[in-house]
Amino acid sequence: MASVCSKSLFNLPLLSVFFLLLLCFPPLGGQKKKENLLSEKVEQMMEWSSRRSVVRMNGDKFRRFVKAPPRNYSVIVMFTALQPQRQCSVCRQANEEYQVLANSWRYSSAFSNKLFFTVVDYDEGADVFQQLNMNSAPTFMHFPAKGKPKRADTFDLQRIGFASEQLAKWIADRTDVQIRVFRPPNYSGTIALALLVSLVGGLLYLRRNNLEFIYNKAGWAMAALCVVFAMTSGQMWNHIRGPPYAHKNPQNGQVSYIHGSSQAQFVAESHIILLLNAAITMGMVLLNEAATSKGDVGKRRNPWCHGWFRQ
Repeated sequence: MASVCSKSLFNLPLLSVFFLLLLCFPPLGGQKKKENLLSEKVEQMMEWSSRRSVVRMNGDKFRRFVKAPPRNYSVIVMFTALQPQRQCSVCRQANEEYQVLANSWRYSSAFSNKLFFTVVDYDEGADVFQQLNMNSAPTFMHFPAKGKPKRADTFDLQRIGFASEQLAKWIADRTDVQIRVFRPPNYSGTIALALLVSLVGGLLYLRRNNLEFIYNKAGWAMAALCVVFAMTSGQMWNHIRGPPYAHKNPQNGQVSYIHGSSQAQFVAESHIILLLNAAITMGMVLLNEAATSKGDVGKRRNPWCHGWFRQ
């Protein structure tokens, strides 16, 4: 190709020679400019990540560092509404789990510029919510290094919950980046257990001469019922999946306590089921007590049945 170009230099006008040289030797300025822009974006994202594990984004930053090419890194974005006037308790709970996950990645030995965690608050980037036609919060999205986000790049929070471990598994499926979640030490459970043991031990010591209450069937039955109510209402599912307490629609402010899908539930839904089960059980106990009481047998007899027998 170079030999063809050199032979044509003496037979073509000056302008034609110039364009021919451009074809034979394409300029490298555009490619170099693209590489410089990418390097600046990566450097800026790394600088922000060194200060905070989760980078806060407004509309301009989101369009420049997340949406606009070039980009050779993946970005996890949490769309939320954390301002007090929004009264989004689910957003605060999800943000705590998100911070745990981002810190686990930031302070791990595998940390690199392949993945960044960001957040867009509605009050700081309402235009981003409108651009993405987003009408609920919190929402987690993955923006891949190449191409546009697909359906699987939106985290199914309603079905899976927002626990850090579930988010880490979803990120591993989308980016092949494995994140081991490290939670900060929480001594509240240990303190509560110690107080409970101390309380029970103190009670047993004070009543060491009369321990007949340990053999109280009613007390053990109540304890067993509490465990049954907790398990049948879905408390264990809540502990594993970490669903939100309820869902508030940001458009009309309507709060939903019952999940629309049979594959998921809210924490409030399990509390409602627990209360209903307790009410039914209490009703059965009262009926049994009324039937086995030592009152007049005639009063306990069904009046309708009694009248029918007389007829």
